[in-house]
Amino acid sequence: MKDQLLSNEEQSLLDEVEAGNFESKLSEARQQELSTAVENTFKKDKRINIRISSRDLQAIQSRSLQEGIPYQTLISSVLHKYVSGSLLDVTASKVKSSDS
Repeated sequence: MKDQLLSNEEQSLLDEVEAGNFESKLSEARQQELSTAVENTFKKDKRINIRISSRDLQAIQSRSLQEGIPYQTLISSVLHKYVSGSLLDVTASKVKSSDS
């Protein structure tokens, strides 16, 4: 996902941050509120054990190397995207378009 293109607005913000010129217009209280929300969102406070095929694990590990992240982080990200409804099933899209 590191190859994903940014919108003009996102790129402009990134450029400002990287140049050290970004100044937040949020109040101190709002910044703290958002910071706490981010921490709570990404807090990993539960451990699970699952069984998957060695083939799937190898594919996940290979994909994580391509993405440049640990495989457990990739799995956690995929699960989060699934439960939040932002994971897209591209195979379903392909089936729908080929049915047309």
